[in-house]
Amino acid sequence: MSLHIEKVTKNFGAFTAVDNVSFQIPEHQIFGLLGANGAGKTTTFRMVIGLMTPTAGKITWDNKPLSQKDSHLIGYLPEERGLYPSLKVSDQLLYLGRLKGMKKSEILLQMKKWLERFKVPKYENKRVEELSKGNQQKIQFIAAVLHKPKILILDEPFSGLDPFNVEMLKEAVLELKKEGTTIVFSSHRMEHVEELCEHLCILHKGRPVVHGSLKEVKRSFGKKNVTVHADFNLSYLKDIPGVLKYKAVTEGVHLQVDNEEVSQKIFESITSKGFVRKFELEEPSLNDIFIEKVGASYE
Repeated sequence: MSLHIEKVTKNFGAFTAVDNVSFQIPEHQIFGLLGANGAGKTTTFRMVIGLMTPTAGKITWDNKPLSQKDSHLIGYLPEERGLYPSLKVSDQLLYLGRLKGMKKSEILLQMKKWLERFKVPKYENKRVEELSKGNQQKIQFIAAVLHKPKILILDEPFSGLDPFNVEMLKEAVLELKKEGTTIVFSSHRMEHVEELCEHLCILHKGRPVVHGSLKEVKRSFGKKNVTVHADFNLSYLKDIPGVLKYKAVTEGVHLQVDNEEVSQKIFESITSKGFVRKFELEEPSLNDIFIEKVGASYE
């Protein structure tokens, strides 16, 4: 079974928010959907969950069209959180679980399991507004996964969380993936995308500008990053042909080079000049690729 978005376009009058987007996400995969604000991510998410209808194209699950009647298949954690602040956590989750067709006994079972998992069982009878933003985020996540969805959409799931809770949520996401959940994931934190996603699509003004497996996307980008730490002046490296970016740091320099051959020239050049403490050649980061394709960092 897979989620298939095929040639999907969404127009709002004369404005095209999503323009001929296609991708497929099999079970057991986490797919990264990236883009700057206004790129079309949220519109795509809303079409998947049935809140909006595509102007053209189709969205299918297991080769069948998805619609609002399939809401029990989908869990959605929106970027703009949507909990009722004056409701107790238990009442909130009971209400949302019943909307997904769950029985009360099953909701309570899943709720207690997840509250324990996130180390917040004492918040069961607290009002949402009494919780910190980070703990509200945990409750929002539980609401998205309570009914064991087949498709889980996570829009900025780690915003507002400290590093400890980010790791806790990441572990939960990876566990859901192992259990067969198809996960579509968006984040401003590129390191989270690189850690979690096997495949990705970068949208720019509604159109896909990068699409494929993370490994292939990095390999096809061509450019490489080089770090050099040495006990002599490295400023001359910026004039070597094929060095595209040069940044001096405390211990040496960070470079972006056109290809591996350029890195070899740099290595040969520095080894004859003195003591080199570090020479490291790396694949480009996803942030490098994003900046190149979209023209701005993802902030």
